[in-house]
Formats: sequence, structure tokens, C-alpha cells
Amino acid sequence: DEPVTQQMYIFILMKGNQQLNVFSFTMIVVGLVIGMGIFRSAATSAQHAIEPSVYFAAWLIGGFVALCGALTYAEIGSRFPVTGGYYKVFSYAYHPSIAFAINCIILISNAASLSVVAIIGSGYIAKLFPGTPWTDVDKALLSAGAIILFYIINLRGLKMSSRAQNILMVIKISMILVLIAALFFPYESSTAAAVAESASATIPPTPQMSWIQSLGYSLIAVSFTYGGYQQTINFGSEVKDPARNIPKGIFFGIAIIIGLYLLVNFSYYQIVGFEQMKGEKEIAYVVIDKVFGERGAAIFSFFLFFGVLAYVNALLMSNPRVMYAMSDEGTIPKIFSKQNEKNGVLVVSLTVFTLTCLLILFFAQTFDAILNFTIFLDCFGMVASSATIFKLRKQTKHLDGTGIYKMKLFPILPLIFMATYCFVGVSIAIQTPNTAIIGTAVLAAFMAIYFITQRFKKPV
Repeated sequence: DEPVTQQMYIFILMKGNQQLNVFSFTMIVVGLVIGMGIFRSAATSAQHAIEPSVYFAAWLIGGFVALCGALTYAEIGSRFPVTGGYYKVFSYAYHPSIAFAINCIILISNAASLSVVAIIGSGYIAKLFPGTPWTDVDKALLSAGAIILFYIINLRGLKMSSRAQNILMVIKISMILVLIAALFFPYESSTAAAVAESASATIPPTPQMSWIQSLGYSLIAVSFTYGGYQQTINFGSEVKDPARNIPKGIFFGIAIIIGLYLLVNFSYYQIVGFEQMKGEKEIAYVVIDKVFGERGAAIFSFFLFFGVLAYVNALLMSNPRVMYAMSDEGTIPKIFSKQNEKNGVLVVSLTVFTLTCLLILFFAQTFDAILNFTIFLDCFGMVASSATIFKLRKQTKHLDGTGIYKMKLFPILPLIFMATYCFVGVSIAIQTPNTAIIGTAVLAAFMAIYFITQRFKKPV
């Protein structure tokens, strides 16, 4: 669920060896997908599941869709191997207005993703102060404080080292393994029952709906947690023997991710209980508290918040550079490529991206509201970008048989991927119509901005 935070990590894997082997590419896939969402989105997914079969089906389907998407994007990258492929592929396949609008909503989606993860972190750090009645507004303000803090740090030109990024990866994987290991430790079932009984009043009622409708709602949070695989588009020409190693690396990577996610979810289900999961926003804290005690849960929450801060810092570093690239190509005004003369900081881009994050926090405040907005915007980007495979297949037939990666089961896999994201987008529109209206309006506004700026653009 973190499409841009692993660039330093990927660079380390590639440094000194431009051709990635199966293991390195597998680790890249794992690193791109596993983020902070698994520590919060499971509760949201369970809240919309009418029964456990819906819940676990959503996680299995989400993993299969991620596999379809990763294979699709890998072939796009093989056929269109340019730096920043995910950004430039729109310009090649669509009208410039669509390319501009989609690229802009991807940036806004990244800002919303940052806000979502910041709220996850604030929820867990709030657990360290049990006597304080934290409201959603309080958590949003704490999240805003973390964003502003790292905005100030980035203004001073601080760069995240590759070591810090690797430490973040170790922390995330370690915390996931701790949640899985909790299955093998004893805990007081009577205590669990008492906690469930005392908290039953806070468990939101599951609405009456069909199995399919429930699946659609559950997939919204699952989609966020599985996101990130689309960045395989950038490595089609960097993998050794891509025709063989790309599908192997993607299959192994997604299989590892599905396995880890299912084990973590089974830990939630077994230790917390399906109905109780629906009322626990910081669900990982509850698991650790029941198995390792309050002190263990506090330590877990502290390290999780540290991981969130690193995520916030990484997005504040990377997204202004995307805006710089767009400005450098003339897609957005040149002011976005303006750098501080002393430390090279992209002040305007960094400030605009930070303000976007804060605005989303201010208007939405809660995890669920921002999550729906993020995934609805992602639906546009995912469907539009994956659909380019059909044009690329026709335009680059001469590359067939030259050693590039060419997926099997075409066009079934990209069609499954696109249909699933259409299904998720429709589910969001049904569940929260205002979110869909705002998301569509944002896309239309950016298209209008493109045509307005083009009309006043001076001819070269």
C-alpha cells in the first residue's frame, strides 16, 4: 500500500547490479506492497463483511487481483521501458488532458494515502496514553502535527538514508511476524471473552446486504493494503531474462504477501474474534495486548509509529520530485520545479503537496472517509493505466520474441484486474456517494484546468 516509499530500498537492491535476478525482483515486489495498511484496514474490511467467508474471500481475491495487476504492469514496463513509466505511459496511450488529470489525481491519492497512514500511526500512539479520551479530531490533529514536523525537516534538506529505509522494512516485517507468532502463544480466553463483552456496545452493527455487496465493501480496505504492485512497471527492462524471471518473481512475491496477510488475519480472527474485530480500530494492539501484555503492546505501538513517521517522511520526499518531473516536461507550471539555491529543496512542490495532505485530513478526519477517497481515485488510475496494455500490444508487436516479458492468459488477466477495480469503484459509489461525486469532480476539474492552461499557453 505504499507506491512510492520503496524507491531507496529498490535502489539499494539494484546498485552495482543492473540486472535483477529472481530473488531480488521478488523482494522488490514484497517491499512495494507490504506497508502499514495491514495494521488497520483489516478491522475496516471485517466491519463490512457479513460473515467470515466474505472477509477471507476478500483477502484471497485481493491477492489474486494483485497478481493479475503486477503481471499486467510488468508487461507494460517491458514494452514501454522508459524512466517513470507509470507516469509517462498515459501520455503515450491517451489524450494529454487525460494524462494530466490522471497524473494529478495519482498525486492527490498519494497525499490521501499519507494522511491515512498518519491516522493509523496516531491511533496506535494514542494507545500509549490510555487515560486520555482521544477523539477522531484529536487523532487528525496529531497526524497533522507529524506531517508538519517532517515538512519542516524536509525544508532543511534532510535526506532519508538507505539505511533508514532498510530499517523500516525490517521493522514492518518483524511486526508482521510478531502478529503471526502470537498464534503460538497462550492467552486467557476468559479475558478475551470479558473484553469482547465489555466492548460489545462499541461494535458497529453489520448492515443487511447480499454476499456480493458485502464483498465489494470489504474489498475497498483490502485494495489499499495490497497496493503498490503497479510499480513493477518500472522494472521490465531491469530484470535478467525477463520472459522467465518476471512472472516467477511476481508469483513468488505475491504468494509471500498473500501468505503473510492471511496468517496475520487468521491471528486477528483467532485471538480477537470476528465480531470483536469490527470494533477495534487498532486491532494489532489488541492482539499484542492479549498475548504479550500491556507493556508488549506499548512497545509494539511505539515501533509502529516510528514506521509511520518514516513513511510520512518518504512520501514528502518523493512526491515533490514527481511534481518536479511534471513541471520539467511542461505539464504543470515551471514554479513547481523551483529549487532552493542552498540545499536544492523543491520548496513550492513540497509545500503544495503538504498542504494537500493537510486539507484532506481537515475535511475527512477519519480513516474510513480518507480510505474511500483514496481508493476511488486509485480506481481511475488503475483501470486507465492497465488498459494501455491493449494499445501497447498492437503498437509493439515487433518486440514479441525478442526476450521481453509477455504474459500468458492475455487478455483474461488484465480484464479481471480492470473489472475488479470497476467493482470496487462502484461499491464505493454505492456506500459513500459523496466520495464518488467529489472524486469524479476532482478528475473533471483537472481536465478543465488542462484545457484552460493550454488555451493561454504561449506557442513555442
